[in-house]
Amino acid sequence: MISHMTFIVHDLIKASLFFETIFDAKEVYNSGMDTFSVAQEKFFLINNELWIAIMQGESLPTKTYNHIAFKIEESEYDRYLERIKAIKLEIKPGRSRVVGEARSLYFYDFDNHLFELHTGTLEERLECYQQLG
Repeated sequence: MISHMTFIVHDLIKASLFFETIFDAKEVYNSGMDTFSVAQEKFFLINNELWIAIMQGESLPTKTYNHIAFKIEESEYDRYLERIKAIKLEIKPGRSRVVGEARSLYFYDFDNHLFELHTGTLEERLECYQQLG
């Protein structure tokens, strides 16, 4: 069970905009000028259950394919695409897919973290691969 995820970000305000706009995250803590941990930080909840922490620091120096994926419904795909475009995030072309593998949106936040929004499940993907193999 995951407790929380922490992202190091250059600008807490821009990172807040990212999580609030894309994931409807609700800010539940702001350290302000205090540093109880290793840097100024903010905490968010996504869907009132997933704890996201952002801490001020240096952005990732490069973009990679390391990413975290969030499950979305197929019917929400276009709505999320519009949110990503609204704050001018870089959308990464998706990898090639086999039929039945569902759809994904890949995009970078303001600090080079790669996120994926995926419409499928592990079970669906394994079933798809088994049928093809």
